[in-house]
Amino acid sequence: MPGQLAKNQLTILLKGKLAAAYPNVVKLRCLATQSSGYSDNYQYMQCSKVPTMHFQKSLPRLPIPEVEKTCERFLKATQPLLSPAQYADTEKIVQSFKQQQAPELNSLLKAKDEANKHTSYISEPWFDMYLKDRVPLPLNYNPLMVFNSDSRPEYHHQLIRGANLIISSLRYWRSLLGGQLEPEVFHMNPKKSDTESYRRWMRLTPQFVATYVSYAFKAFPLDMSQYERLFGTSRIPEADKDRLVKNPNSKHIMVMRRGNIYAVDVLDSQGNIESPKEILGRLNAVVKLDESKNSAEVPLGILTAADRNEWAEIRKHLISHQVNNDLLTNQIDNALFCVCLDTPEDPVYSENNPTPLLKHFLAGKATNRWFDKSVSLLLGCDGTAAVNFEHSWGDGVAVLRYFNEIYKETLSKPFLSTQDLQSLPRIDSSKVRHLSFTIDDKLRAGVTNVQRKHNDNVESLNTSFLRYPHLSKESCKRHRLSPDSIMQLSFQLAFRQAFNKYVGTYESCSTAAFKHGRTETMRPCTNKTKEFCETLLNPNSQNDFKRLRTLIDQCSTYHGQLTKEAAMGQGFDRHLFALRHMAQINDRPLPQLYNSEAYKLINYNIISTSTLGSEALLLGAFGPVVRDGLGVGYSMKTDVCGAFVTSYKGGCDAREFTNSLEKAFDHICKIIAESK
Repeated sequence: MPGQLAKNQLTILLKGKLAAAYPNVVKLRCLATQSSGYSDNYQYMQCSKVPTMHFQKSLPRLPIPEVEKTCERFLKATQPLLSPAQYADTEKIVQSFKQQQAPELNSLLKAKDEANKHTSYISEPWFDMYLKDRVPLPLNYNPLMVFNSDSRPEYHHQLIRGANLIISSLRYWRSLLGGQLEPEVFHMNPKKSDTESYRRWMRLTPQFVATYVSYAFKAFPLDMSQYERLFGTSRIPEADKDRLVKNPNSKHIMVMRRGNIYAVDVLDSQGNIESPKEILGRLNAVVKLDESKNSAEVPLGILTAADRNEWAEIRKHLISHQVNNDLLTNQIDNALFCVCLDTPEDPVYSENNPTPLLKHFLAGKATNRWFDKSVSLLLGCDGTAAVNFEHSWGDGVAVLRYFNEIYKETLSKPFLSTQDLQSLPRIDSSKVRHLSFTIDDKLRAGVTNVQRKHNDNVESLNTSFLRYPHLSKESCKRHRLSPDSIMQLSFQLAFRQAFNKYVGTYESCSTAAFKHGRTETMRPCTNKTKEFCETLLNPNSQNDFKRLRTLIDQCSTYHGQLTKEAAMGQGFDRHLFALRHMAQINDRPLPQLYNSEAYKLINYNIISTSTLGSEALLLGAFGPVVRDGLGVGYSMKTDVCGAFVTSYKGGCDAREFTNSLEKAFDHICKIIAESK
C-alpha cells in the first residue's frame, strides 16, 4: 500500500529538513499550526484531540530499495563528476558489485530488517555513524537556527525573550510528555483534511490502522520517535563511541553566562511549570549572581568543543572528583536544556552585516556553550535568539517543529514583557545554584589546550551572506518553477563559474513518512544541471533564452523526481551505506565499489546544502563538511531569497562563491524574463 501511495498520492516533498512545494503540489502544512489553538491551561501548549503518538504504531516501514535501482541511481548521480574514461570504469565496477557482492549483502540487510520490525534498517547504523565520529561537534555537526526578531520593543529585552522562550519550551515539552501535542501530519489539501472532522475520525480510529485511514484524507502522519530526546538529553563523550543519556523527569535547566554555569529549577516538586514571574525572577537572579563573580577562569563548556576522544579522557578525569561527578551528571547531563546568556562584549545582530553574530552563535569562543546538550537556546544581549542543537539524536524536522511552535507562541501569547521586570518576586536561593567545580592543573591545562585548538579552527572559518531580492517563492510560482530546484541550479552554476568544475553536492531529504526514518541524500549535481551550465557559459548559446528556459524546466522536473524518490526511501546513498555496514559487521570483504573514484567523489561533499522554510527562521548556518568545501544554508521566502555560506581558509572561498551566486541569480532571472 505505501508503494502505491508513493506513486498516486504521497508526493510529499520533504525537502531539506522541511517540506517544499513543487509545481502542481499544494504546499504542505503541519497539523499543529492549524485551528487547534492553544490550551487555556498554563501547563500545556496544546491539548490535542488526537494523542501525540496515535499514528506511530501504524507508520509504514522504510523500504529497502532494489539493488538494480540503487546501482542505476548511483551511476546517474556520479556521471556528471567523472570523465568518460572514469565513467566507463565505474560502470564495470558497478556491474560487478550488482552481480557478485550486492545480492548477498542485500539478503543480509533484509534478514536484519525483518528481525527488527520495530525500527528502520537505517536507524541503528546512522546513530552509530554520528556517535562514533571523533571530530568536534561545533562546525562539524551542530547546526544553528536563528529566530526572527520580535518587532515589539517590550519583548526585546534579553531576559524577557529568554524567559518567554523557556516557558513556551516547557509548555511544549509538557504537552509532548502528556500526549497532548498535536501529531506531526502533513496535509495535501489542508482545507479538506486539517479540520475538526478529520480529528474526530482519527481519534476514533484504532492506532494499528490510523496512518492508513489518514491517507484516505490525503493527510500523511510523520514519525515522531525522535521527539522524546528533544529535552533532558545529553551526548556523553566516551572512547571511540559516545552515548546518549536521557532524563525526561528532570525539573531544572542549565544557564550559562560568561562561562559560569548555573542550575535553575523551572518545575515545582509536582512537575508543574513555575509561574512566569518566578521563572523570570530566577533568570534575573542568575544575572545578578553572575555579576557578583568574575568570568569563569576555567570555562568547562569549551571542553564540549573538543575532539570527542580528547573530551572523553578529560571528562573521565573531571568526574574522578566526587563533587564534579555529582555536578556534571545531576545538574548538567540531566538538565532539560541549556540557556546561554551572552553579554555586551559579544556580537549583536546587524541586518546589514549578520555574519559576526552568526559565526559567534554557530561556534564562537565556545566558553559560554555546552554543545553536548540536545538543545541550547542562545540569547544575545540585544534579545536576538537562536537554537544550536546536537545532531546525533534527531534531525531538523523534530527541531523545526519545536522551533516554530515556541516562536509562534512568544509572538501570539507571550507571558512576560519588560513591565514585569519592575515587580519581580523574592527568589529562593536554593532554586538558582552556581555550579562550582573542583579544578586542578590537569583540567586547567586541558581547557587551555582545547580552547587554543577551537579558536584556531574558528579563526580559519570564512563566512559570507547574500540577500537577493529579485528571486522569491512568489516569482518562482508565477513562472511555474520549483523554488528549491532554482536554488540548487544556481549553486551548480555559481560553483562552475567560480571554480570551473562540478563536485559532489549534498542536499538532505527527510524520510519521516516512515517509522524511524531519518534522511536520504538528494544529489543536485546532475547531467541536466551540467547541460544547463555548459549551455549558458557557451558564448554561442548563452543568449538562446528559449533553449535555456527549456533546460531550466527540465532541471526542475528532474529535481522534483529525485526529491520524491528520496522522500519515499528510494534514493541510493542510505542503501549503499547500509550494504557497506552489512559487509563490516558480517566480516565480508569490502566491495571494490566503496574504494572506487566515483564513490569517493560523490561522498566528498564539497557543496553541502540545507534549507528550512519557516516564517520563524531568520537565518540558518552550519560548517563545511570537508576542509575545502562550502556549507550553504539557504532559504527562499515569499519576497526574497538568500544564503549564508561558510568555508575554511585554503579551500573554496565563501565570498567568491556568493559573488558568483549573485551572478548566477542574475542569469536565471534574465532567462526567465526574456523567455516569457
